[in-house]
Amino acid sequence: MTDQLPDSAPAPLWPTVDELFTRLEAGRVHFGQEGLLLRILKLSEEVGEVAEAVIGATGQNPRKGLSHTWDDVQAELCDVAITALVALRTLTPEAREVFARHLAGVRDRPLKPSS
Repeated sequence: MTDQLPDSAPAPLWPTVDELFTRLEAGRVHFGQEGLLLRILKLSEEVGEVAEAVIGATGQNPRKGLSHTWDDVQAELCDVAITALVALRTLTPEAREVFARHLAGVRDRPLKPSS
């Protein structure tokens, strides 16, 4: 399904997100609000590919059987994360800071409902 990277040093997250954003912007066909909405909608497509991979990894489609592996599911989940970060970068050049603040807030949330 999705190509796996060789076992080497991981690409630095935010410089890579910025690079992907720049490459996508260079080939952009739709601009303004329409382009932004289409970039965000790309997340739905990627999430659908996760669902397809899970169905394939569990053999839930009787016509296709075991058509995917759990490695495929991992790769598709990575695609969702990358797509979300690029969409966030499309919304703001301060994507790194926005994400860090939000992640800290999620980390600090209690796991149980407050009484």
